[in-house]
Amino acid sequence: MNDPHLDLAQFLNQQYLCESLTLRQVQTLLTYTELVTYLHHDIIADIGDVSEALFFVVNGEAALYAEREGTQIEVGRMVEGELMGEMSFFDHKPRMARVVAVSEEVRLLKLSRSAYQRLRAESPIIAVNLLEHAIISLDHLVRRVTMDVTSFNIYMAEQNANAKQTDSQT
Repeated sequence: MNDPHLDLAQFLNQQYLCESLTLRQVQTLLTYTELVTYLHHDIIADIGDVSEALFFVVNGEAALYAEREGTQIEVGRMVEGELMGEMSFFDHKPRMARVVAVSEEVRLLKLSRSAYQRLRAESPIIAVNLLEHAIISLDHLVRRVTMDVTSFNIYMAEQNANAKQTDSQT
């Protein structure tokens, strides 16, 4: 019979989050976490909430939605192997996006704030590894946003140039 805790540890050991940790350290990390499951359309976290937990996507997919004038706009996806919730968790500011399960089942490892504080005190090497992963995750987010803003600005500049050209021809 398979040990689900060991299977999860082996899965995590293959993820970037834990690549510099030993299997024993990964198993230690798991003792601080809780495996939670969300079903399709479940709200995992909502706009305005202050995060009391970090999440690591074990399987499934979650979408991030911003809201504008009552309409939800998808602004990103979180997939297997990604950390989520780190912005609000670390800066204690309200969430700017709603996180919704978009797979039939989304399994997440949840690290509560109190468990993280214990982890920092009891296993600082593991906590530092987690922080490095959070920094890299935020870096990827900033780079994606920068690319999107750059693409949008180029598009708008082209539209303005085309409009000026059309105006000068009339």
